[in-house]
Amino acid sequence: MTNQHYGQFCGLARAAEIVGQRWTLLILRDLTVGPRRYSDLVAGLPGIPTNTLATRLKELEEAGVVTRTAPHGTERSVVYALTPRGEELRPALDALGLWGAGGMREPREGEIVTTSSITAALRVAAGDGVVPADWDTTYNVRVGDVETHVVMQGGRITADPGLAEDADLEIMAGPGIRDLLAGTLTPQDALASGAVQIQGDPALFDRFAETMRVPYSAHLPEPGAPAAVSG
Repeated sequence: MTNQHYGQFCGLARAAEIVGQRWTLLILRDLTVGPRRYSDLVAGLPGIPTNTLATRLKELEEAGVVTRTAPHGTERSVVYALTPRGEELRPALDALGLWGAGGMREPREGEIVTTSSITAALRVAAGDGVVPADWDTTYNVRVGDVETHVVMQGGRITADPGLAEDADLEIMAGPGIRDLLAGTLTPQDALASGAVQIQGDPALFDRFAETMRVPYSAHLPEPGAPAAVSG
C-alpha cells in the first residue's frame, strides 16, 4: 500500500492507514449499497479525480477490503464489490454517518445528495431493522432527483436504490427530510410546511416517520444557537 504508516502496532492506526485516505470512506459507502462498475463510482462521486479513484480502489484491493470481478458474459466492465472483510466495515460506516449527521442542518453551498448517500442514510435510520412481522409496506422515497425505496416486510426493514413498483406510499422531500428523521419535525408539520409531500395514506407516513427516527438530534444545536467552544 502507498499510504503512510503511523508506526504503531495498534488496530485503530492500522484501520486509519486503510480507510483514512481522502475519498476512501465515500467509496466504501457506495460499495455498501451494492457492487459498482468503475463508471458507476465515478458518477456517484462527483468531483473525485479519476486517478484518485483508481489509486484508492487499488489500495483497498491490496488491503483485502475490495475485490473486482472481471467481465464475463454480457458484462463488459470490471465490477467492484466489498469482500467479507470489507462488509465488516458496514457498522462502523453507519456509525460515522450517524455521528456526522448530528452536526448537519442545511446543505452547504455546492453540496448535493447522491443515491448512495440517501440510501445509506435511510439504512442508518432503519437502525436494527426490526419491525412487527405483520407489516408489509413499501415506500418510494424521492429526495430531489434521487430515487430510493424502503421496504418494511417480514419483520425487517431494507433500503435500496431505485423506485419499487406498486409502492404503498410515495414520499417526495428535500433537505427537510433530515429533520423529519431526527424527530425535530413532526409528520404533520413536514406536510404543512411543504418540506415533504406524499401520495398515499398519511397514516403510513406517520409510521415511516416514527419507525425511521434516528437519535442524532440529541446533541444538535438549535438553529441560531452559538456553537460550543472548547479550550
